[in-house]
Amino acid sequence: MTTELPGSSKLSDTSGDTQVPTAAVLLIGNELLSGRTQDSNLAYIANALVARGIRMLEARVIADVPEEIVSAVNALRARYTYVFTTGGIGPTHDDITADCVAQAFGVDLPVNEQAKSILLDYFKSRDIEPNEDRLRMARIPVGASLVDNPVSAAPGFRMENVFVFAGVPRIMQSMLDSVLPQLASGPIVHSVTVGCNLGEGAIASALRALQERHPAIDLGSYPGKSGVLSRVSLVARGTDVDELETVRLALQSMVAELGGSEA
Repeated sequence: MTTELPGSSKLSDTSGDTQVPTAAVLLIGNELLSGRTQDSNLAYIANALVARGIRMLEARVIADVPEEIVSAVNALRARYTYVFTTGGIGPTHDDITADCVAQAFGVDLPVNEQAKSILLDYFKSRDIEPNEDRLRMARIPVGASLVDNPVSAAPGFRMENVFVFAGVPRIMQSMLDSVLPQLASGPIVHSVTVGCNLGEGAIASALRALQERHPAIDLGSYPGKSGVLSRVSLVARGTDVDELETVRLALQSMVAELGGSEA
C-alpha cells in the first residue's frame, strides 16, 4: 500500500478517545504568487505528516503583507493542532515572518542570545563578516524555542503550536525533520489505487454508491494518462487496512461490471 495525503474531512474525525492531530501549512512569499518560485515544500510537509498520522487539512499561499500574515497565523493556530509556515525569515527587508508571528502572539521580538551565538559561530567558521542585517536572523519572539538548522545555521522557531521554517527547500526539510519527533501522532492513513480505462462519467454513480457503503473511507477519482491512453485512478484512503482491501476488491468488481478494464 502507498501512503497519500488525505483529502477529506472524514479522515479528521476522532479515533476512540484521542483527537486525531491536524495541521495547516502557510506558504509565505510574493515570489510564490508571482510564479517566479515553484513551491516544493507543501508536498514534503504533507508526506511527512501523513506518515506520522497527522491530517493536513489546509494550505494557504499568501503575500508578504504583514496584516495578512498575522491574520492567517491567528486563524490557523486556533483551528488546527499544528501550523507550519515557510519563508520570510532571512536577512532582507521583506523577510517579515518573525515580526508577524511575534505580533500575532502579542510578544516582543528581541535578538535571541542563543540564536546570535549560533550565527556568530557559523559566520566565523566561514569567514563571513557579521552585520546588522545578518543578525536580523537571530530575532526570535519571546517565549519561542529554536528549531535547528544544520544547513545554514540561522534557526527557525516554534511558538506554541506554530512552527516557523525557512523557505529554501533543503533548509525547510532539515527543520521539519528535526521537529517531527516532537509532534503528536495519530492513526496512519493508508491508500489503495485501482486504475481503469473508464471515464469519470461512466463510474460516478457506482463510485457514489460505494462511498455511501463505506463512509469511513475517502474515495476519489483522478483522471490522467497511461502512455497515450486515458486513465482514471480510483483512490481509497483510510486507517482500516481490512476495510481498504474490501473497497479495493469492490472497485475492481465495479470496473469489470461497467465493461472496463484495469489500466
